[in-house]
Amino acid sequence: MKQIVVVGAGKIGSTIADMLAESGDYQVTVVDRSQAALDSLETGNAVETLKVEIAEAGALDAVLAGKFAVLSAAPFHLTTRIAEAAAKAGVHYLDLTEDVASTRIVKELAVTAKSAFIPQCGLAPGFISIVANDLAKRFDSLESVRMRVGALPQYPSNALNYNLTWSTDGVINEYCEPCEAIVEGSLVEVPPLEEREEFSLDGITYEAFNTSGGLGTLCETYKGKVRTLNYRTIRYPGHAAIMKALLNDLGLRHRREVLKDILENSLPATMQDVVVIFVTVSGRKGGRLLQESYANKIYSRQMGKMVRSAIQITTASGICAVLDMLANGALPQQGFIRQEDIALDAFLANRFGHNYAQAATSHLAA
Repeated sequence: MKQIVVVGAGKIGSTIADMLAESGDYQVTVVDRSQAALDSLETGNAVETLKVEIAEAGALDAVLAGKFAVLSAAPFHLTTRIAEAAAKAGVHYLDLTEDVASTRIVKELAVTAKSAFIPQCGLAPGFISIVANDLAKRFDSLESVRMRVGALPQYPSNALNYNLTWSTDGVINEYCEPCEAIVEGSLVEVPPLEEREEFSLDGITYEAFNTSGGLGTLCETYKGKVRTLNYRTIRYPGHAAIMKALLNDLGLRHRREVLKDILENSLPATMQDVVVIFVTVSGRKGGRLLQESYANKIYSRQMGKMVRSAIQITTASGICAVLDMLANGALPQQGFIRQEDIALDAFLANRFGHNYAQAATSHLAA
C-alpha cells in the first residue's frame, strides 16, 4: 500500500482522498492549514488528516518523508512551495494547477529532481491535452487544434448563468491572466475573455472565450507543427459580458479578493453540474483535409458513499489515474512529464480514468 499525501481539504482534495482510499491500494493523509476544513472533510473512507501551515518553509518536510507521492489540490499560489518540498524529499509530485507561471517553476524543479513531476493533471489542463494529442497524432499534418471545456450548472438561474463548482481563486485567475495560443503558426499571448464564439451541442447553445492555463504545455509541444491552436472556456451565453464589466469596467481584476468575496457570497454552489468537453482537430491525412472531434458530457452522480459533482469527478479522476499509472510503472519515474505524454487509451483503461469513458463520441468527417 503506497503512502500518499494530498494537500488541500476542499471539495477536490476530499474527492481525491476518497477515491484513492476506496481503491484499497493507497494510504492517504490529507494536509491543510485549516483545522475546520480537515474536520469537515467529505470522505466516505478512512483517511488521516494533519494540520500544517503549508506556506511556511520546511513545513512539509517531515510530512513527505518516506511517502510515495504528494498531490496538490491547494490554491495555485501554493503550487511552487509544495513542488519545492517534493523535490527536496525526493517524492513524486502531481498537481491540478492552471497557473502558467507556477508550471514553469515546476518544470525547472523537475530538471534535477529524483522523482517524477507531473503538473496539470486535472480536466483542463489535463485530460483535455491527452485527448487533443491523441486526435492530433492521427493526421499526417495539422491545421488546427481547438479545445473547449466548461463546468456548468445543469439548471442556471442567475444573470451570470453560473454557479460555483470549483476554486473561486482559480476561476478569477484564468479570467485575468494572459492566454497562450498559436495563431498563424506563431506562439502568442491573447487576452482573456476575448474572441468569444457560440456553438451548439445536443441542442444547447453555449459561448466560449479565451481563458488562461487550459492548454498546459501543448503550445510548446506543437509550436511549428500547427497553424492554429487555442483553448476556450465554455459558459452559457451572457456570462462573458458580465465578467468583463466586473473585471474591466469596475476594475475588480485589480481587487481580486473583493471579487472573490462577492462571488462566494452571491453565487451558490451546486452539486447538479455538467462538464462539457469538446475538442476539434483538423489536418491532412492521405492528401485529404479532414476533421475529427471528441465530445463528452459528464454529470454529477453517486460515487461510493458520496454524491460527487461532475467537476469533482473529472478533476479527481484525472490526477488519480495519472498517479495510478505512475504507481504501476506505466509512466517514467523521474523528470518532467507532460499530459500529452500520456496515451488516451491507457488513461481511459485505468480504473480512475474510466470515469471519463462514459458517453464519449468521436467522429471522422471530410
